[in-house]
Amino acid sequence: MSKSLQAIRGMNDILPEQTPAWRYLENTLVSLLDGYGYREIRLPIVEYTELFARGIGEGTDVVDKEMYTFLDRNEESLTLRPEGTAGCVRAVLEHGLSGGGQVQKLWYAGPMFRYEKPQKGRYRQFHQVGVEAFNLPGPDVDAELIVLTWRLWKQLGLADAVTLQLNSLGSSEARAAYRDALVAYLQERFDQLDEDSQRRLTTNPLRILDSKNEQTQALLVGAPTLSDYLDEESRQHFEGVKARLDAAGIRYEINHKLVRGLDYYNRTVFEWVTDKLGAQGTVCAGGRYDGLVGQLGGKPTPGVGFAMGVERLVLLLETLELLPAELNRAAEVYVCAFGEAAELAALALAERLRDQLPGLRLLVNSGGGSFKSQFKKADKSGARYALILGEDELAARVVGCKPLRDDSEQQSIAWDALAEHLAGRLQRG
Repeated sequence: MSKSLQAIRGMNDILPEQTPAWRYLENTLVSLLDGYGYREIRLPIVEYTELFARGIGEGTDVVDKEMYTFLDRNEESLTLRPEGTAGCVRAVLEHGLSGGGQVQKLWYAGPMFRYEKPQKGRYRQFHQVGVEAFNLPGPDVDAELIVLTWRLWKQLGLADAVTLQLNSLGSSEARAAYRDALVAYLQERFDQLDEDSQRRLTTNPLRILDSKNEQTQALLVGAPTLSDYLDEESRQHFEGVKARLDAAGIRYEINHKLVRGLDYYNRTVFEWVTDKLGAQGTVCAGGRYDGLVGQLGGKPTPGVGFAMGVERLVLLLETLELLPAELNRAAEVYVCAFGEAAELAALALAERLRDQLPGLRLLVNSGGGSFKSQFKKADKSGARYALILGEDELAARVVGCKPLRDDSEQQSIAWDALAEHLAGRLQRG
């Protein structure tokens, strides 16, 4: 027998009972972004591989080990996007959105792809909401992005479950000087490094700072710190970010080992982390990338942004039981009809009720069935009221209205009075 078809490992279906939580999170965030003046941009899922090699950086784990890359029929190398910033910068350049110093505040959402070992909160197809701002060089927009996320946590009830970690990577020159010092320090201890860190020493040594290997972390205790190499302009920029967070009353921790995994960052980097999800603790991360636009062929343009993982945030909301109870609301009304004439009338009546009571959650029985079977489906739907339309009701232009969640008696309601009757009953809960 042939193998049964199933989803690719690490690429998951989001089932109907799960999607209300996703919509709740996404709608909350979209409303918040609208309020801060950020506009949506929709980006392709597939880009030329060169975009990520140049933007994210060769030698990073993402480019070297995690990308889904393939040749198309023209023998051109294409990649499923592993993150959103590079594609957003490409779109901004291609369409001239940042020319002449135009300020752009943008957001996007959708699936990203990385070939990783699937585990809870970490998948090969995962979803992100990303936010980017261009042509704003000061610390004010860095702080605004963090304040925006802080407001989201408050709206979702997560403020006490997440912690802000903050660092500055300085200028590219300062970071290069620090890189040299770090490499020199670790070269002398090369044999004590774990295998991944030994490889990163020649490709992306700053990533060694967030190694999960305990022995490597012990070696780093005496290593040079990036803060000692910050240039004065970056130091002042970082002080400006911290001052604004202090003014907004947002607590943060300085984490000198926070470097982020992508090469394009400079100056401010930040992560919101939680200890409620085990190893997958980062729920939102970002920072400044002033050199990325120039790196991809445009004029030097300040940029800053963040991305947050939808799966992890939904998981966090579920873990802490913070999803609103009404997300999986049942139908309020179920229409039972018996006979073809009644079925036709029921369809028209249902659409009339939808016009009169916007937002009404109403189901019309499909597939016919006996009185008993239709009532069974009405009860299973969770509806509070069943509307009954048969030959007798049709002739009298009334509807039987039967409460399903209490012992109240069934009533006969004239068609013209039905909307008002239901509105009164539903309003009373």
